[in-house]
Amino acid sequence: MWLSVLTVAVGIFSMITAEQLPVGLIPAMSDQLGVSVGTAGLTVTVPGVIAAFASIGLPLAVGRLDRRVLLAVLLAVMAVGSVVSALAPSFTVLIVSRVLVGITIGGFWAIAGSIAVRLVPGPSIPRALTIVFGGVGAAAVLGVPVGTIIGEAVGWRGAFWALAGLSVVVLIAALFLLPALPASEPVRVSALRAQLRNPVLVAGIVATALLIAGHYGAYTFVSPVLLDISGTSSSIIGLLLLGYGVVGMVGNVIAGSWASKAAGRTMSAIVIVLGAALVLFPLLGVTPWTGAALLLVWGLAYGAAPVTLQTWVLSAAPNHAEAATAIYCFVFNLAIALGALASSVIVDAINVQSVLWIAAALVLLVLLTVRRAPRPAPAQ
Repeated sequence: MWLSVLTVAVGIFSMITAEQLPVGLIPAMSDQLGVSVGTAGLTVTVPGVIAAFASIGLPLAVGRLDRRVLLAVLLAVMAVGSVVSALAPSFTVLIVSRVLVGITIGGFWAIAGSIAVRLVPGPSIPRALTIVFGGVGAAAVLGVPVGTIIGEAVGWRGAFWALAGLSVVVLIAALFLLPALPASEPVRVSALRAQLRNPVLVAGIVATALLIAGHYGAYTFVSPVLLDISGTSSSIIGLLLLGYGVVGMVGNVIAGSWASKAAGRTMSAIVIVLGAALVLFPLLGVTPWTGAALLLVWGLAYGAAPVTLQTWVLSAAPNHAEAATAIYCFVFNLAIALGALASSVIVDAINVQSVLWIAAALVLLVLLTVRRAPRPAPAQ
């Protein structure tokens, strides 16, 4: 059963990695496809928008379809989309391929939590959820740096080929390791509406929207930030992002235990550290060394965010995990898209420094939301 849980975790890791993969590849894609850096940022925006609506639409559309079949189809579509991205002769074709990726991300993420609950007996459910949603955190902090390193070694197309290969491997594992998973209770519009009347969940969703939009507004252009502000050599950006990912995993582990006891206080600490890193970057991160140091602080803070937000959502609606997670995924992915889109416009119109400060303002607004929100019950 733990191999089944691990398969779902690696699957969601591949999905979130696919969504964020272009972050470290934007300069290279911009140069080769002849578009501006801001326009290249649409490769993050488009799948985010599609994923947001797919996270709501797919669970409603598929009804009682066996979830094992649904996951297999989504993984196959992901592989196809990644191959098209790797072969894309133009930016238009690349964007079309990212639409396919967006569909798979939203659908997979929205049902992953409910699947994890069904794969193990009751006493093992907390551990299964930790493993599955650890895939989200791992992708958030490791997916981009690994993709960037691959892109530096073999080109940005090679990174998409690697993603296609991972999708095929997970597809094969899902077909052999996952049991039949008929839908026990299909998601309905009424269930989604009911969760929007849950004040604890709504508070967590608002916090998610602000923090994720702010973070990704800045992180989408982390490579130009390191190049233009810190004067970092392009050859070591992949290694710096890997360091970002490693400390992010540390933040993920630390926050996991704290968030289960006090998600609000944990989120406040995350917001203060992340907001400070973004504010100080244009002021202090003006050398390769100080830029690297602030990047690591940034990674530590954000690495703790996904597990804290997910814990908040599951604590707020323990008996309606699939409906609550669908809403959370919708907001999370839409926030990625809107944050990336807004920063794309700002980068082209002003500069990357402005993106960092605007992102910091959004992140720090979460403090108001968290302080006014009802305190979530400890995660069961």
